[in-house]
This record gives sequence, C-alpha cells and structure tokens, in this order.
Amino acid sequence: MKKSKFTLKLILSGLLIGTLAGVFFSGQKSTPYYPVPLLMSTCPPGFKLNANNECIARNLYNQYAITNKAGVGGLKSALPEVRDGFSPQEIDLGRYLFFDPALSADQTISCATCHDPNKGFGDGLPVSKGVDGVNLKRGAPSLYNVGYLKRLFWDGRATTLEEQMLEPLFSKEEMGNTPENLLRTINGIENYQKLFAEAFPKRQRDELIALSEITRAIAAFQSSLLSLNSKYDQYAHGYDKALNKHEIEGLNVFRSFVARCAECHTPPLFTNQQFAVIGTPEPDGLALDPGAEIPYKDKSLRGAFKVPSLRNIAKTAPYMHSGTFKTLRETVQFYTDGRGHAVPEGENLLIHWHIWEPNLTDYELDRLVDFLKTLTDESFKPIIPETLPSGLRTSKSST
Repeated sequence: MKKSKFTLKLILSGLLIGTLAGVFFSGQKSTPYYPVPLLMSTCPPGFKLNANNECIARNLYNQYAITNKAGVGGLKSALPEVRDGFSPQEIDLGRYLFFDPALSADQTISCATCHDPNKGFGDGLPVSKGVDGVNLKRGAPSLYNVGYLKRLFWDGRATTLEEQMLEPLFSKEEMGNTPENLLRTINGIENYQKLFAEAFPKRQRDELIALSEITRAIAAFQSSLLSLNSKYDQYAHGYDKALNKHEIEGLNVFRSFVARCAECHTPPLFTNQQFAVIGTPEPDGLALDPGAEIPYKDKSLRGAFKVPSLRNIAKTAPYMHSGTFKTLRETVQFYTDGRGHAVPEGENLLIHWHIWEPNLTDYELDRLVDFLKTLTDESFKPIIPETLPSGLRTSKSST
C-alpha cells in the first residue's frame, strides 16, 4: 500500500514538473533541426585512405614516370601533381557546402548552380548567371580534375582553389554574399556546427566556424572530382579495343603536327595549363574580352585565356570562354578556318603560333569530334545530397 502511494506521488510530481516546464518554455522559439547523416569516413573513388586519415589519389597514371611539360603527350604519360591529402570528412562536408544555397546572399544559388554534375560540372549556358539572374561575363568551366590545375578562372587570376572560390562567394553579381553574412549564416545552423566539429576535430567545441574552414572543405570536395577512366584512358593503358577505327583516326589527327591540338591540350590532362591567344569571336558583336591581359597587366596576353581541359568536353557545350560555339563540330571548324580570321578590326593580337591553317578536311574534322567524345567519363560523379544541413532545397542550374 505504501509503495503504491509513493509511486502515485512520483507520477504526480512528474506531471507537475512537465506542466511547469511547458509553461516556462512556451515562449521560447524552437530551432528547426534537419537530420543529416554523419560525414563519410571513407574516401571517394580514386583515392585511398592512409594511416593519417588522408585521402591520397590513386589511379593507373601513378605507374608512369614521365610528365609532358612540353610535347604532345604520349599514351603512357604521368599526370601532374594533384592536390590531395584531405580527410574523408572534409571532402564530405565540402560536398554539402557545394550544393547548399545557404552560401549565397539570398539563399537561392549554390556552387552547383553554375557547376552542375549533370552537365559536366558546367551549366550549359554561354555565360553563367548570378544572383537575380544577372548575366555574368564568361561561361562556367568544368571542375573535373580541377585538383590538378595550377591556374584557375579563364584568365588564370587564381592559383589555389581557396583563392578562387572567394570571388564567386563575395561577388555582388555572382553569389552576392559577404564574409560577415556567410559566417553568421553557417554558424547559425546547428547541423553545420556539428559537421564542422566532426570534419575539424582539433578545433575547440565552442569555436566559431571560420572562413578558412569553409573554403578548405569546398576545396577538398572539388579536388575529389576525378574523370580518368574514359574510353581514351582505357586505350592509353593498353586496351586497344577501347577505341574504334574512327576514334583512332581522330586521335591521330589530334596528335598530328598538322592539327597540333595536343600541343596545347596535352594528354593525359588535356591541357598544358598555359595561356593562349587564339582569336575566338565574341558573341553578338560584343567588344573583345581582354582575358589574362587585365590580371597580369601584360599587353602580350590581350585576348589570352587559359587552355581548358578537354575532359568531358562533350558534356559541356557551348564552347569557348563566352559560349561562342554551340557544338564540337563548330569548334573544331574554327581552328581550320585560318589564323586570326575572327579577330575584330583594329585589334592586333599576338595569336599563338600553333594557330595556323591546317586545312583539315570535313572527314578529318568529323573524326576529330569522334575522338573528343571518347574523353567522356562520369563514373566517379558524386552523389547530390538529398538533405542539406541548412534544410534548404538543393539549387538547380539555370537551364
């Protein structure tokens, strides 16, 4: 009997405490919580985890010793040094940030808006669009194999991924944010507080998320975007049936001294990472884009742009810095139409010496396009998060 009375008192006391707590907290605004999974503890494909919890790039190109600093790139050439050594958690955190519109001022666009994995990490537009749909100056280059690149942007004005991403984040025309607002937003999201603590375990528990941690995480994710297992790669590694007759003919044109494509688009990265003035026309009669002349303050670089990689080129139309050409066939035609034929009147550009008049036939141009399509490989395309830490919906590209 005494035990029953004691139990009844406990129940009544619990109800009273619960009622009081309900009254006390009734005026408090609850913070919405959007559950996201823990960060990945394994490396993405193409990387191997070492004892220091670092993801190190591993692919068949590691077995080759010679890099083509100058030349046309043999089939068994090594890749240049890659940016790796990030932890799996940093990479996965960067994946969330990359797709999260919370990084923009109005929370409508993300990095993935201009770099959509379903469009070869481009956006399918001649020139990209920023906040409020404003047209930007140039098109969005693909991010595949960006961890191997030493110059970024079309005009090469950035040399690290961290440096590069600050511009779109804080450009009034692109994502429109400010460092203060970005940090306030990310630090105000409970999920990100937990995920940053997981990705950067040496930081203090109550330490605010820093801008350098945001840029490092996104750089980690971007460095994991590999495309190195195309039909061409299989052929280069010794599987001679990977390419058909027409594609091999196109490869021979590509590497020939007549066409000279491989002089600038040097395999296996398919870029020599240098600048080239090729004299492409601007769309709709727009004034010449001075390109690298501006950041480098060098008149010899007027109209110069960084030689882009041709990896997944079939997925990233339209082509050139301003999307001048809609198809690969139009693009390769430009190179055989004559040196400097599209340079605006009054401009005296220092056209790259590889640009001349190869007089390729229609058959050769068609075979060249066949070969370029063999550079497609999206087997390591990352998974777009279904749920974002901010609770926002993943932003889509503009097309």
